[in-house]
Amino acid sequence: MEARTPWQALTRPRFPRGPRPWRALGYLLSGGLLGAVVCGVFLLLGVFSLVLVGLPPLLLSGLALGGIERRRLRLVDPDPAPDPHRPATVPGPLAWLRLRAGERATWRELAYALLLATVLWPLDLLAVAVAAGLPLVLLSAPVQLAADGHETKVVKAYLVTSYPEAFAAALLGVLVLVALARPLAAFAGARAALARALLAPRGAAGDDRIGEVIASRARLVDAFEAERRRIERDLHDGAQQRLVALAMTLGLARLDAPPGPLAEQLAKAHAEAGLVLTELRELIHGIRPQVLADYGLGEALADAADRSAVPVDLDVDLPRLPEAVESAGYFAGCEALANLARHSGASRARLTARLAAGTLRLDVEDDGCGGADPAGGSGLTGLADRIAVLDGTLTITSPQGGPTLLRVEIPCPVRSAGSVSSSPRTASSSGRA
Repeated sequence: MEARTPWQALTRPRFPRGPRPWRALGYLLSGGLLGAVVCGVFLLLGVFSLVLVGLPPLLLSGLALGGIERRRLRLVDPDPAPDPHRPATVPGPLAWLRLRAGERATWRELAYALLLATVLWPLDLLAVAVAAGLPLVLLSAPVQLAADGHETKVVKAYLVTSYPEAFAAALLGVLVLVALARPLAAFAGARAALARALLAPRGAAGDDRIGEVIASRARLVDAFEAERRRIERDLHDGAQQRLVALAMTLGLARLDAPPGPLAEQLAKAHAEAGLVLTELRELIHGIRPQVLADYGLGEALADAADRSAVPVDLDVDLPRLPEAVESAGYFAGCEALANLARHSGASRARLTARLAAGTLRLDVEDDGCGGADPAGGSGLTGLADRIAVLDGTLTITSPQGGPTLLRVEIPCPVRSAGSVSSSPRTASSSGRA
């Protein structure tokens, strides 16, 4: 089975008889010639383009060279070299150029092009001259003697005056060629490793895919928040107003109806309409509370603490944050307070929220019995999934006997310097019976 890397191929006994030395020779020779061309192109671009046009021609030349070099890598490295560039999603040459200028792969290709044009191509040609040129000159000693007729100097130092000496020089050339085959291939492998490190690093495609997944996940979060606001607005302005009108109509009909079965049915319908209206208001509040939209996460957490069945000591100091972060933080706090009220048996809780080093940290601690298990159907698993969408983490410390600490950390930037919540909230809420 053929070796999968240049370094594995060097250790094979049949290496000198295989195609690897010739492929290494072709890689270095073509690299030297290509580097000489790139050097000339860069001299022209350096004289004219930087003065008249600017940097884009250099970037384009680096992009073109990167594509060529990734194909040349197949001469010595059997692993494919994928294109590290992201596909353009916006049409137009300017959008494409902006995308490429913002990629690290583009600047790595430009760095490789400059390195090839200044340092690498002379080294490539020098390696070819030593490892292949010298043996070929020795091999041609009989031909040189036949052309000269009497004597010839091989490699400008070794005087050959007879055919036995010429054939001895040729034999020496064969031995030198075989001896230098492995060093030549090793140098070609090192050159290929350098080219791959700059032009197609292993794992770069995976990193780009991860970046795309993260970006698409952020877009999904934004779309989810926008859709939730639309549903809230439609319920508030549509269904809720119709239910209010229905309740008022039933109330008026009840007043106008004579005592009897009809009045009793209208009273029941009026009461049911009131219950439906109350449930709808609670549903709208659960989708996105108005206090969260108007005043931010700090005031919304204070409102949730006021409505908690367990007394909550509140210590919150937060600016306005991105909507997705505020929603996740609010529902994490509400879920934590609901869980401790249902399962912990706590007599008191403490809720702390701070923004430090670009990370929202929300702690909910209680003096309950502990033993909280996310796999126990308490809603903590879904909460962790919701926070993970924003690259956040949910940590629960809950030994048997308590206390329980639920910590939520969500990375987020401050929305703006001026949009800050009114004041720090440090309070003690007695809760609701």
